[in-house]
Amino acid sequence: MTRPARALAVAPDVVSEVVDGEAVLLDLRNGVYFSLNRVGTRIWQLIQEHGREDRVCDQLLDEFDVTAEELERDFDRWLAELGGRGLVTRAS
Repeated sequence: MTRPARALAVAPDVVSEVVDGEAVLLDLRNGVYFSLNRVGTRIWQLIQEHGREDRVCDQLLDEFDVTAEELERDFDRWLAELGGRGLVTRAS
């Protein structure tokens, strides 16, 4: 899978904690909580660990039984959702 090496980052006003395998996020700007399932939590962790879209996707392909096409579609949807809420930033 060839993804761009764009930077990804957790927004600076978001704090998180993993509880029972699922991430709980708090947007400090508005006090809203979010929770992520197991896969979303892994994406969140990989963004914090790698900070690059290509490296996150490569790692996800290694860890999950999913095709590159499925991963690309689901990853883009996840990024659009969290990016739209201001929780994750993505370089253009």
